[in-house]
Amino acid sequence: MRSILRGLVGLTAVFNILLGIAFLIDPAQMGLAFFLTSFGTQGLATMRADFTAFFLTGGIFALVAAWRAWRSPLLVPLCLLSIAITGRAISLFADGAPAKAFPPMVIEAVMIAIVAIGWRNFDREGGR
Repeated sequence: MRSILRGLVGLTAVFNILLGIAFLIDPAQMGLAFFLTSFGTQGLATMRADFTAFFLTGGIFALVAAWRAWRSPLLVPLCLLSIAITGRAISLFADGAPAKAFPPMVIEAVMIAIVAIGWRNFDREGGR
């Protein structure tokens, strides 16, 4: 079970790392996939910086957690994803609920569940 959980957390990590790299390489195309458009070079720079930072940070911390089976690094992606899904939920109430709003929320909810289960089952660093 623990190996499966490490694998699931690791897959979540790789998924987020790949998204971060994709935003770094081609923010305009990735923005379209996320229903965003940039406003000139500064818009591209913002998408390249902020989305890359979000996904790489969460992914790297999840990867460290999966590699070592340590729980505390999972607090980073858990916080990032929880804030993201909260923002989406607020947007549903504030802006309406189109059908396209739900698939990203499902993906985030699944990742939150995987990371939370990992946090509950992984060890503290150094066996503490």
